[in-house]
Amino acid sequence: MNSTVQPVSATAAVVRKAGEPFTIEQVDVAAPRDFEVRVRMTAVGMCHSDIVVRAGHLPVPTPIVLGHEGSGIVEAIGAKVSRVKPGDHVVLSFNSCADCPSCNQGKPAYCYNFMASNFAGVRLSDGSTALSQKGHSVHANFFGQSSFASYAIAHERNTVSVDTSVPLELLGPLGCGIQTGAGAVINSLALKAGEALAIFGGGAVGLSALLGARAVEAGTVIVVEPNAERRALALELGAAHVIDPRATADVLAKIKELSGGGVNHALDTTGNPAVIAVAVETTLANGTLGLLGVPPPDAMLPANMLSMLIRGTVIRYITEGDADPQTFIPQMIALYKAGKFPFDRLIRKFPFDRINEAASASEQGFAIKPVLVF
Repeated sequence: MNSTVQPVSATAAVVRKAGEPFTIEQVDVAAPRDFEVRVRMTAVGMCHSDIVVRAGHLPVPTPIVLGHEGSGIVEAIGAKVSRVKPGDHVVLSFNSCADCPSCNQGKPAYCYNFMASNFAGVRLSDGSTALSQKGHSVHANFFGQSSFASYAIAHERNTVSVDTSVPLELLGPLGCGIQTGAGAVINSLALKAGEALAIFGGGAVGLSALLGARAVEAGTVIVVEPNAERRALALELGAAHVIDPRATADVLAKIKELSGGGVNHALDTTGNPAVIAVAVETTLANGTLGLLGVPPPDAMLPANMLSMLIRGTVIRYITEGDADPQTFIPQMIALYKAGKFPFDRLIRKFPFDRINEAASASEQGFAIKPVLVF
């Protein structure tokens, strides 16, 4: 612990029990330890993962403070932190161990300790937590930040310094959801200029993938999405075509018709096996289907192996857009400043104390990317 830094009090959204609403409470935030960073939050995005975890579909200990798309200003640092300093504008991203084969190869999204580093709710070193109430621990360290609070304790490794000329309250979603969609196109698929892409699902991740495709000057991009407002936005953001799967008898045939025979690559953001069964058949020879959605626990891939053999199809799951946040978040910001990546079009702001309203808006499709502003 940095003995020159004092603990602070924070306003936090606490999940007391799986399935219950967020409750706004006061918590005590400890001083940052050696490699930790205390950030005064400006804003935090709400990701589908926060909603899934709150519902109990991914188990975490409770009570807990969630939140993992934070942006803010560094207020204090641990004694061994060298990458950031007080006053820096930062985006908080996913956590990783820094010492496994994947991390050593510059692939932190595939950290061997990803689940423990992001979902354990405690520091892995000793099982402690930076948050408490009247001496009782409140679980934290969710994605290495727990940023549904006015102060967050993050780690030097998942704290990314960013350009101060861009409004800080916009930037939090770059740490996860937007990074996942855009990174899947730019990093994972390495989509080339002129290549065609089909995106299944027009939520925050799917539309971020669309923005990534437009940033690299893709050819035909088709978005399959049942929500009419999201289809309209997809067209505004540069999709060549949109398809309403509920009003289209044969989505596969329609994609082949619109693309002239098929697409080079496809992305599924739904995790729905029935959707994936269509998506895998849309790609041309040597195409890749990237999977981004969280599937049901017992879901199996519904792919025709002979069809895949003939086309040399690749199916792969993609985590966090294959991104190293320290380099990819600044890359997205540079694209935004150049007018090539208008991710701000996806954001709808809510005051932090309306977090349950924001969660409901996200679940019901009324908001693509809710951002809670402190």
